[in-house]
Amino acid sequence: MSVRAAAVCLTWRRWSCLRARQSDMAAAGSRECSKLATKQQDKLPKRSKFRPAPSATHDWIGPPNPLSNLRPIVYRVAPNESELERRLRNMRQDTEDWNHRFWTEQNLTFDKEKDAFIVSHLKAKGLTERDQQGRRHTLASEEMSVFYKDFLDKNRQRHANYNKEWYRRNLSITFLMARVALLNLWKRVGRIKRQNTPAT
Repeated sequence: MSVRAAAVCLTWRRWSCLRARQSDMAAAGSRECSKLATKQQDKLPKRSKFRPAPSATHDWIGPPNPLSNLRPIVYRVAPNESELERRLRNMRQDTEDWNHRFWTEQNLTFDKEKDAFIVSHLKAKGLTERDQQGRRHTLASEEMSVFYKDFLDKNRQRHANYNKEWYRRNLSITFLMARVALLNLWKRVGRIKRQNTPAT
């Protein structure tokens, strides 16, 4: 990564952190923020509307998304982009967005089911979610391992389908990248031949 690309990436990261800090400060002003956050998790949250315009020289890579835990990427648009290069860029961007959607949904489902599991087991023990000091009650790791295994078993087919689609998409991207590389090599060879051909 060039110094300029690193500086731009760092600037975007700082901007994103500042936006996150402002959001946290606004949420801290209200005691109801945890209830609102729980309600918002039921809806599929969208990414920040801020997305830098594609660069001609490098990709934009942002900070990890708090829901999918993936770094958003805005792929560069090459000057005089060919139709094949445009197809490759669109396929890569589509795969990035598809991956983000899958892990956002999966992580939200995991958190929701985990919370429900903890609450039900606490109720069975005659405990509330919080103690008298307001601290959250937790379950032992042995108890939580039952939930983790159950969650993985229930989602086995979903993960298998995700893996198949992931490999299919990556093979298509790799094939297109090879075609783009060969096309660019062919153009370069053509330019060298034209330069070395003596004028008549």
